[in-house]
Amino acid sequence: MRVKTIGFTQKSAERFFTLLKAAEIKTVLDVRLNNTSQLAGFSKKPDLEFFLSKLLDINYVDLRELTPERDHLKRYQSGDLSWDDYASAYIEVLAKRRVESNLDVILFDGACLLCSEHTPDRCHRRLAVEYLNSRWSNRLTIQHLL
Repeated sequence: MRVKTIGFTQKSAERFFTLLKAAEIKTVLDVRLNNTSQLAGFSKKPDLEFFLSKLLDINYVDLRELTPERDHLKRYQSGDLSWDDYASAYIEVLAKRRVESNLDVILFDGACLLCSEHTPDRCHRRLAVEYLNSRWSNRLTIQHLL
């Protein structure tokens, strides 16, 4: 099963939607903790849901099971938590939530995990999909859209 990831920052709306269309995405899985913030611009939840549906016929799912803990994210963003410690804490949260048992792998087929970070290097969307893939016997083929 193929799954993609994308971040909305440093992308125009044109680039963002073009990438999704070219990748033939069926569903966007929004894994952002703050998806209604004014800083989300064109990707603010209600707007994004509308654009995806009307422009590209793509489903939208607000996937709260894969959002980070607010405290961990704040501490990482403020520099009080290193990337490695943040990543470890996030993986512990996923394990505690038992996301691999509570989510259906079929949801991820043709899907794209959405977060804020431009690249996946230091983003929880990459950690989430890699975690799930390791628990689902590497059934996912992962590509990051830049």
